[in-house]
Amino acid sequence: MTDAGGARGRGWWTPRGRAGAALLLFFVILALAGPSLLPDPFRQFGLLDEARQPPSAEHPFGTDDLSRDVLSRVVSGARVSLAVAALAVTLSVTLGAGVGLVAGYWGGAVDALLMRFVDGALAVPRLFLLLLVLAVPRHVPLTALILLIGTTGWFTTSRLVRAEVLRLREEAFVRAAEALGASRRRIMFRHLLVNTAGPLLVAATLGVGDVILLEAGLSFLGLGVQPPTPSWGGMILDARPLLEVAPWVGIFPGIAITLTVLATNLVGDALRDALDPRGA
Repeated sequence: MTDAGGARGRGWWTPRGRAGAALLLFFVILALAGPSLLPDPFRQFGLLDEARQPPSAEHPFGTDDLSRDVLSRVVSGARVSLAVAALAVTLSVTLGAGVGLVAGYWGGAVDALLMRFVDGALAVPRLFLLLLVLAVPRHVPLTALILLIGTTGWFTTSRLVRAEVLRLREEAFVRAAEALGASRRRIMFRHLLVNTAGPLLVAATLGVGDVILLEAGLSFLGLGVQPPTPSWGGMILDARPLLEVAPWVGIFPGIAITLTVLATNLVGDALRDALDPRGA
C-alpha cells in the first residue's frame, strides 16, 4: 500500500470511526431485526394495570400512557427514522450531484442559471419552507414527507459537486478523453462523477444525521410522521404531558436520536479524514 493509501486507512481506522460505524451498524441491525423479536408496538397490555409502568424485566424501557411497550416503539421508530433519512438523502444527493455535474462541466449560461437558482433556494431556510408546505394539508403521507425532505436538501450538495467538477475538468485525464473524442455524457458520468464519489459519500453520511434531526423535529411539531406510526419525534411529543410521572417515555427516544446522530457524524468525520488528499 502506498503512503497515501496508508494515510487514508489510518484516517478511517480511528477509534472514533470504529465506534461510530459499530454504533450505526447496531441501529441498522436493530431496525431490521428488532420488530420481529419484540412485542407489537401497537399492542396495549392493559390500560388499568400496565400503563405508565417504569422499566422492568418485562418492559425494559417501561410502558407509555396507553400501556404500549416503549422499547418496541423505539425500535420501530428506528426503522422509520432510518428509512426516511436514507431515502431522503439518496434523493437529495442524486439531485445535487446531477445539477452540480451539469453546471460544473457545461459552464457558461447553464452554470450561471443553475447556480443562481441554487443561491436563491439557499436563501430560504429549509425548515421554514418545510413548515410552510406541511402546515397546509391535514395529513401528509410518509412518501410525500420523504419527497419533500429530499427535494429541499440538495442545494449544498450541488455546490460541492460543482466545485469538484470545476477542478477536475482541467485535469489531464479529462483533457485526454476530450481529445480522443469522448462524448460529454461519457466524460461526465465515467470520469467526473466517479471522481466526486468521495465528497458525495461524506456529504450523504453527514446528511443522514441532519435528516434524522429534521424528521424528529417535524414529528415533534405534529407535521412529520403521523400517529399511530411510531417515530422518535412523535414519541417525545406524546411524552410531554408525562415527563413528571413517566419520564422514560420521552427519555429513551431522545437517547436514540442522540446516539444515531452521533454515530452518523463520527462515521462522516472518519470518511472525510480518510478521503482527504491532504492526509496523504
